[in-house]
Amino acid sequence: MNRFDDQTVLVTGGTGGQGSSHVRAFHAEGANVVIGDIDADRGAALADELGTRARFTLLDVTDEDSWSAAVQAAESAFGGLNVLINNAGVQNPPAPIERTDQATWSRILDINLTGTFLGIKVAAPALRRAAGGAIVNIASTMGLGGTAQYAPYVASKWAVRGLTRTAALELGRDGIRVNTIHPGVIATPFIQEPAAGATAAIADFYSPEPFAIPRLGEPTDVTRLLLFLASSDASFVTGSEYVIDGGLLLGPALQAETA
Repeated sequence: MNRFDDQTVLVTGGTGGQGSSHVRAFHAEGANVVIGDIDADRGAALADELGTRARFTLLDVTDEDSWSAAVQAAESAFGGLNVLINNAGVQNPPAPIERTDQATWSRILDINLTGTFLGIKVAAPALRRAAGGAIVNIASTMGLGGTAQYAPYVASKWAVRGLTRTAALELGRDGIRVNTIHPGVIATPFIQEPAAGATAAIADFYSPEPFAIPRLGEPTDVTRLLLFLASSDASFVTGSEYVIDGGLLLGPALQAETA
């Protein structure tokens, strides 16, 4: 028996490098999947690829009405909603705070933070109607420390941590668990291609060679942890933060000389 048989999972940013990995894995584990994204062509293509247990819904995570329509689509298509994955996110072009315009700041916070807030707000009643479930918010290792040139993104991911803990407290008695994953540098276009308005990608600033596990992460590394947190295997886990970064935050691994 698969872990998510007869369950419905909504994944935001579901057509991206990490999002599509999550969608495919939940589907392979028996779930009905609802792919929420603003890219209608890629979303529809992914839903068509997966077949009858998949639906695409056009979702602007900054708009509460769009969220309501997405949750309603999940319930109409599959009879309920059991898991929400707040995966959608964007990165700011690197710039010091003094040269970061307010429009950029607002856009990053709107998508990364307000989008997560609205997802919890709108999905919680549906999860309650389904007798409980799980919410997993995808944050970042940048939400655990400071990173020069990325103030909007860092601030948004720090805030997601506090939002997650608050939601866990509010929803736990309803059987709804809320947890956070903090990926490090994952090999997706999100970090391997420049953000809009940027000339360099995040990956250009990182070399995994000095770290404990000297490689970039793969989307499946995050997906496997996500499947655990969303499943009944993690039924006693809420308000927790999971770092998956190959040891990046530990600092460089000094290599002993060999004889």
